[in-house]
Amino acid sequence: MKNKIVVIGLGYVGLPVAVAAAKSGLFVVGIDLNVEKVNTINSGVSPIEDIDHAQIQALISNGSFSASSEFSEICDANIVLICVPTPLLKNQIPDLSMVEVAARSMSEYLMEGSLVILESTVAPGTTRNFLAPLIKSEAKVSHNEIQLAFSPERIDPSNKNWDLKNTPKIVAGLTDDSRKRAVEFYSKFVDEVIECDSLEIAETAKLLENSFRLLNISFVNELLKLCFKLGIEVSKVIQAAATKPYGFMPFYPSIGVGGHCIPVDPIYLSSKALEVGTPIQLIELASQINLSMPQYFVLRAEDMLGELHGKRILIIGAAYKPNVSDIRETPVAALLLGLRQKGAGVSWHDDLVKEWNGEKSVALSSDYDLAILATPHDYLDLTALGDVPILNTRESI
Repeated sequence: MKNKIVVIGLGYVGLPVAVAAAKSGLFVVGIDLNVEKVNTINSGVSPIEDIDHAQIQALISNGSFSASSEFSEICDANIVLICVPTPLLKNQIPDLSMVEVAARSMSEYLMEGSLVILESTVAPGTTRNFLAPLIKSEAKVSHNEIQLAFSPERIDPSNKNWDLKNTPKIVAGLTDDSRKRAVEFYSKFVDEVIECDSLEIAETAKLLENSFRLLNISFVNELLKLCFKLGIEVSKVIQAAATKPYGFMPFYPSIGVGGHCIPVDPIYLSSKALEVGTPIQLIELASQINLSMPQYFVLRAEDMLGELHGKRILIIGAAYKPNVSDIRETPVAALLLGLRQKGAGVSWHDDLVKEWNGEKSVALSSDYDLAILATPHDYLDLTALGDVPILNTRESI
């Protein structure tokens, strides 16, 4: 069987997997419905920071990787990965529509012996009870001739220490054969592959990982508020606590959480918990705390300036985390809105994002009454602000 791999979704998850698989000697085609993105990739330009242009260009040149918008590419692929977003609807209900579209679009092209691997984050039971029946109903070949596995993504954009290769990968399969095939596949480009006993264990483990982060970030954001009232530098409190070599992991304050993982994944867990009658109240509370942080800093800005109406404020950093251009679920959106609702004239600076919601990044300058450091990118040189007071959302005072 030809070693052709198809990756559906060429974002922060799918593109790194596609590149890693291609570099391991496999022939990979990435599918994305965004034709502009497909054309950009095929021209040798990477749309994400963690994959540089040279990697894309080299793989395209040697014929091991290409991008397409045609699901017919799946017809001769022996492994298909689904790496599409699983966001939330406006009512905080998990949205599986992109997984469904990917599954329906690919199913008619699956061949006998195909292995389908879902990497998108989902609630426990989704792979078995949602994806498997969907593929069975849509596929042209017998369901018994298609194998299914789940291996949740562990991608942390801009992380210089942990990447796809050295981050352990958990894998589970609908059958023993599908699990073994998935393990064999990932072992080609991941140092350590960990097998789970069931799909549900792997699905829940992914949700636990990011719920753990949400809860601890929420707690340290509450601690930030207390330390500010007490006149204590919260960063020094965290540094002191982090000297303990066991039983502690440092988390740091911010204006909230963003990206496609931490604000979203815990809701998949809490929604499932509500469905089976065992609500996880801590997740609901933690979400409320983080959603309140932008307004907290609006009030802090108001305290610093006396009032916000007519004041010129510069928000520094629009992305949800440092050193990326990703603005999905960025808490900066709520901060910007809250300041404008108070009558402030608000601009933002982010040379990585550049353009957002029809607005463009402005230069750093001293022409402001206040600067709010929301996302501290490494490239920033704040000396351009001159004497403008800075409200640092990552520090208590």
